[in-house]
Amino acid sequence: MTPRTAVEMHPQRWGDPAVAARSELPESALGLVELAFGLQDRPPVSGATPPPSALDAALLDGLRAIVGEEHVLLDDETRALRTRGKSTPDLLRARAGDLSDAPDAVVRPDGHAAVTAVLAWASEHRVVVVPFGGGTCVSGGLAARRDGFTGLVSLDLVRMKRLLAVDEVSMTATLEPGLRGPEAEALLAEHGLTLGHYPQSYLHASIGGFAATRSSGQSSAGYGRFDAMVVGLTAATPTGSLDLGSAPANAAGPDLRQLLLGSEGAFGVITSVTLRVRRAPAVTTYEGWRWPSFDAGSDAMRTLAQAGLLPTVIRLSDETETAINLADPGSIGGTEDPGCLMITGHEGTTEQVADRQAAVTQVLADLGGTPLGTGPGEKWVHGRFEAPYLRDALLDHGVLVETLETATFWSNRERLYAEVKAALTASLGEGSLVLCHVSHVYETGCSLYFTVAARQGDDPLAQWHVAKAAASEAMIAAGATITHHHAVGTDHRPWLAREIGEVGVRVLRAVKAELDPAGILNPGVLVP
Repeated sequence: MTPRTAVEMHPQRWGDPAVAARSELPESALGLVELAFGLQDRPPVSGATPPPSALDAALLDGLRAIVGEEHVLLDDETRALRTRGKSTPDLLRARAGDLSDAPDAVVRPDGHAAVTAVLAWASEHRVVVVPFGGGTCVSGGLAARRDGFTGLVSLDLVRMKRLLAVDEVSMTATLEPGLRGPEAEALLAEHGLTLGHYPQSYLHASIGGFAATRSSGQSSAGYGRFDAMVVGLTAATPTGSLDLGSAPANAAGPDLRQLLLGSEGAFGVITSVTLRVRRAPAVTTYEGWRWPSFDAGSDAMRTLAQAGLLPTVIRLSDETETAINLADPGSIGGTEDPGCLMITGHEGTTEQVADRQAAVTQVLADLGGTPLGTGPGEKWVHGRFEAPYLRDALLDHGVLVETLETATFWSNRERLYAEVKAALTASLGEGSLVLCHVSHVYETGCSLYFTVAARQGDDPLAQWHVAKAAASEAMIAAGATITHHHAVGTDHRPWLAREIGEVGVRVLRAVKAELDPAGILNPGVLVP
């Protein structure tokens, strides 16, 4: 079964071009932006084209022999669409007309054998290969180093979009990597099944990308992280194929699936993933809760996690994010102080939802939470994938907006939150805003997801790099991870060695040397 092709994202913005084109700030919001940051006119430049392809006719003929002439694309438009990802730095470069990282060709294989052949061709001719799924990367993972190589191709997995197998007895499904989130869900829905994986990038990100970056969706409390869903996978590497996952669990040495999960295309190309699936829920309900402080709400999340009572969705905004995101703060709990907004969501059968919702409600009420009904929850659900469009509209008006995330143990949460927020505020300067929420919760800890907004300076790229470095240093100094689910890419690579240590770095380099001796897979990404 193969679904229809997903919409290509805008080359200088996030998401569907039709939606992006009408994502203007309303007049009421423009007034607030002008008051907070001032208004500047910073539209994207138009008419930029990539540099000419560096691949000669003989090399291109070799590629065409593998995948077919129509599946080796050299036109400027396609190459521009495969240039970098969708982080704010990526978009700032694209908006300025900088397409210097464009691939020399976009290559579209149709399966594992073709991917293997492309990797063999690339190794022989020293051509960089950057696997491409949905293009939603926000950590520089699609900006490979190309110096010392013959050229660079984007290995676009758009033709690999089949549901290969469904096992309704074991509750697993095998999917190809090019399927976008909605496409995968539509195919599974024909069998009454779901993955339940809904990151903010869901509408455009791919199954292969979810696996290669160890993605975590907004329903992670109920369905788990994507890497926890993976029971098997196949991958093509320049030195051979890996076919992993013969049982739900084993003690046959270290779990080699973990070499590919989170490898960001640096060790191999994931060509299929076998995933745990669930029955599609009969009932879904979302509601809001008010907490007097971020600390109180966080403690409530910890209590639920450690009691085994997590809802399907649970997220908590700090005081600043709550105030910014609410059009009428006074509506929260009937007070001018909006406190902190928590969203909870429950999915399952009617009986499961009723039982879990009742148990969660009892705990949250006993801990001092104020129930707000379904209004805030439904509002969040309807807008859950829209924030990147707002980011782009703010960039148009000279506001620098970007996100970063980390995770730590519960006992370290307050310190990490305070120190990262202080680092961002100090580096971005007076008038900047730093927002935070918790959206992924475990028995032992949680993630912290920060959003920043500041007036763009003369060099917004340099401005952000200073702030990003300050926040990253604060994370490492506090003993937290450099990334919970955005992956390493090139943005976090300078700090990875400090997180995993010298021996850990040598292990990654050894794996890279064994699987990719010519170094053609996404060089400069992940491996320090």
